[in-house]
Amino acid sequence: MHAGHIHPGTNALNFKENAMNWDTVKGNWKQAQGKVKEQWGKLTDDDLTQIAGQRDQMIGRLQERYGIAKDEAEKQVSVWEKTYH
Repeated sequence: MHAGHIHPGTNALNFKENAMNWDTVKGNWKQAQGKVKEQWGKLTDDDLTQIAGQRDQMIGRLQERYGIAKDEAEKQVSVWEKTYH
């Protein structure tokens, strides 16, 4: 069974849980922005507007602002997702 765009070392259950967590983030983006700014202070208000609750946009902005690789940005977002509720 093909699991789509799941990275090596990520099982389907974790991927599904992360997707559900991100749905919560996206649905509460206005509230989530404060938590995002606490975690990543280099993100500007304009960045947050552009991200608009989209995980891929967040990863891209983190890469730009922090000069990190996509894998590192994804890792940071995954860790953050687990703590966001």
